[in-house]
Amino acid sequence: MKNQFTTKLEIIGINPFVFIPKEILEKIFKTSGKNKSPIPVKGTVNGKEFKQNLMKYLGEWRLYINLTMLKDSPKRIGELLEISIEFDDSDRTISIHPGLDKAIKENSVALKNFEN
Repeated sequence: MKNQFTTKLEIIGINPFVFIPKEILEKIFKTSGKNKSPIPVKGTVNGKEFKQNLMKYLGEWRLYINLTMLKDSPKRIGELLEISIEFDDSDRTISIHPGLDKAIKENSVALKNFEN
């Protein structure tokens, strides 16, 4: 079940973001089994799907809204957005390219540096 809300796009530094309502945050903490940053989430911004991480910064949980989530997001500060959000339990592992894996394993210096 997605949690839906309307909120204003804000900015910190150069980063557009929205605050997540406390009751929705609590549901995400419960579903994810964690309350430490980052927490993988998925949902929609104005109907467009996204995958992102919830981040805690300066004591506040934020969903950062990047350009792929919302076109021209830095120019849209103050705009009201329709957000749906939920914990994302999908596997986000990125596999190493087979050629890179082979090259690292064949070079002891590269292998040592990679392991460090």
